[in-house]
Amino acid sequence: MSFLKEIERRRTFGIISHPDAGKTTLTEKLLLFGGAIQEAGAVKSNKIKKGATSDFMEIERQRGISVATSVLAFEYNGIKINILDTPGHKDFAEDTFRTLTAVDSVIVVIDVAKGVEEQTEKLVEVCRMRNIPMIVFINKMDREGKDAFDLLDEVEQKLGLKVVPLSFPIGMGYDFKGIYNIWEKNINLFSGDSRKDIEETVEISDLSSPELDSLVGDTAANTLREEIELVEGIYPEFDKEKYLNGEQQPVFFGSALNNFGVRELLDCFVDIAPKPRPKQSEERLVKPDESNFSGFVFKIHANMDPNHRNRLAFVKIVSGEFKRNSPYLHVRNKKKVKFSSPNAFFAEKKEIVDISFPGDIVGLQDTGTFKIGDTLTEGEILNYKGVPSFSPEHFRYINNADPLKSKQLFKGIDQLMDEGVAQLFTLELNGRKVIGTVGALQYEVIQYRLEHEYGAKCTYENLNVYKACWVDPKNSKTDEYKEFVRVKQRFLAKDKQNQLVFLADSAFSLQMTQQKYPNIKLHFTSEFD
Repeated sequence: MSFLKEIERRRTFGIISHPDAGKTTLTEKLLLFGGAIQEAGAVKSNKIKKGATSDFMEIERQRGISVATSVLAFEYNGIKINILDTPGHKDFAEDTFRTLTAVDSVIVVIDVAKGVEEQTEKLVEVCRMRNIPMIVFINKMDREGKDAFDLLDEVEQKLGLKVVPLSFPIGMGYDFKGIYNIWEKNINLFSGDSRKDIEETVEISDLSSPELDSLVGDTAANTLREEIELVEGIYPEFDKEKYLNGEQQPVFFGSALNNFGVRELLDCFVDIAPKPRPKQSEERLVKPDESNFSGFVFKIHANMDPNHRNRLAFVKIVSGEFKRNSPYLHVRNKKKVKFSSPNAFFAEKKEIVDISFPGDIVGLQDTGTFKIGDTLTEGEILNYKGVPSFSPEHFRYINNADPLKSKQLFKGIDQLMDEGVAQLFTLELNGRKVIGTVGALQYEVIQYRLEHEYGAKCTYENLNVYKACWVDPKNSKTDEYKEFVRVKQRFLAKDKQNQLVFLADSAFSLQMTQQKYPNIKLHFTSEFD
């Protein structure tokens, strides 16, 4: 198959939602249709010991939540699909924001009973900023929830989207009869038995036909006719161009747990979702069909296999072909590197691949040379933007609880920080280590992983910091800068990249500092021009 054909058949997307909306379950069902797994593991149920295929860290199994972003690939109808399953929990939002730099489109999952929740709003905002095409999947239709039209309104108002329903529910909760697929003009009847194979669909090209009444009953049939008429009256027709430009969002209804409405979603997705898109680097716009390889690291994951202390850097291929054992330039280190065993993924199962194409995600063995945001090329100097560190919300001193294991502790912290789990700041005054995180749950994850993966124990001490601000080094020669460094010495630290950071203890002191030193620029993300 030619290089261009390979690009044409790639679809790389992320699934985002508030925790518990059913994201991991939807991921599993998509894999089921792709024939990648035989049986889906219930994510929450403790009775089933299988566990969801995409949650492979012990702590995720205990809690029933996804903590790390997993990468899953499968083939469906000749299309190669790469799914990035992101954590919904807000304490891991940063990981999700980074993952969004590596996807070409997104599926947003919404719970029919809870509607649009806060985490969904934040994530969709990031997608809108980047004009990422989105498809909305309204999940759990077999439970009582909000009216379909009310939900569509809520999605439009709260998320600022322009929706077009491509399927519509017949009833809901106890009365849930099935789904009318507007996109393919057929009806999928709901049997309520999730063990049964996926239901056959019934072709119905004309909603006024009496066949509809015999399938779902008179009342439901009449309601459906009225609702579809309303849908056609209120919502614009689906326009693929608008969808691809991020100006229109198709909506599907279903119940992922019962395998319902998922095939419709997948079939339509394969049809309309964008193939790998060009990506802006600091130097120029890079197109996928360029012959020279380039890609960037959007995630680093340590110890994917607890028996081997290994780290994997996840690289999204932007252009050209990535070949095993070819030398590539690590742009930041200005060194050539070779990879003898690049991995393709299926949750924790990995396979070594000889060649990968734009849109694919490869895992590269990493001995500590990669940081998040690094670029690999065939020699050209390119830097892909858009993988920032955000200012943390929580700060704690980290102390070594076992003096004999200090080497393991530092190695563990070092590696976990490279993964982007949290950020490490070293105080200028006394060299004490401070860990900053976006959410409090991360401290538990760090403590757990240090103990189980590195054999090191740590304790925390609270530290009163309001915000970490990166100090712009532009005016470092001025007297004002020198005075700032002298006066604020107690509040200054260095991050892992050795950039100076000001740890403000309150909103007031931050404001006073900015007034007193007007020429010193403070930033809330680590990436600034």
